Parts: sequence; structure tokens; C-alpha cells
Amino acid sequence: QVQLEESGGSLVQVGESLRLSCVYSEGNFRVLGWFRQAPGREREFVAAIINNNPRYADAVKGRFTLSRDRGKNMLYLQMNNQKPEDTAVYYCAAGNPILSTLERAASYHSWGQGTQVTVSS
Repeated sequence: QVQLEESGGSLVQVGESLRLSCVYSEGNFRVLGWFRQAPGREREFVAAIINNNPRYADAVKGRFTLSRDRGKNMLYLQMNNQKPEDTAVYYCAAGNPILSTLERAASYHSWGQGTQVTVSS
């Protein structure tokens, strides 16, 4: 198991930016990613780094940027031009998915507790 802890969630206005952070422990994983879950909806893929290449969900491509600081064991999600539909609890995750299973929550074995992001219009 990998220990993960998210921070940075907040209430923002439409069009504003926010950066989420995730600190993680060492462990058995090759992929780190972000998922989100809105009330009444299933947890959905946001972004992940696999083989040092970031991958994004279509809904956030061009607005969100994923980065990693290996020296500090930190994963970041920079969210720009936010929309009301970005409102959700955001989770950091670690696991060993392959490219074809990257967007499946079940492919990740460790999760943080989540951080709330609310985008108000």
C-alpha cells in the first residue's frame, strides 16, 4: 500500500485557477493519477502519469496540467479556467495500470482521502 494525502481544494469562481497537491509514500506503483467524484456520480479519471508521460481525460485536456516532483514525493494538478462541472472531490491514486486500463479506478490500489473543489458561477 501507498500512503497518499491530497491538499489544496477550495471554493473558486468560474474561470479561476487552483493547484492541488498530493504527497505520497514509497511503494509498489508505476502510475500516479487523479480522479474526481461529484455527488451522485461515479468516480472518474482526470489525469495520470505513465512512463513519464501525462495523460488527460478529454473533459480537462488543455485546462489541467499534471506534474510530479520525485525529489519531494509530490504530485500536482494545476487546474485553469475552471468550470462548474469541475466541482467534485478530487482523489490522488497510485497503482499499476497498463495504458488500456489507465482510466479505470479499479486499476489503482491506493487512494488518498480526497479534497473538495467547488467551482461557483
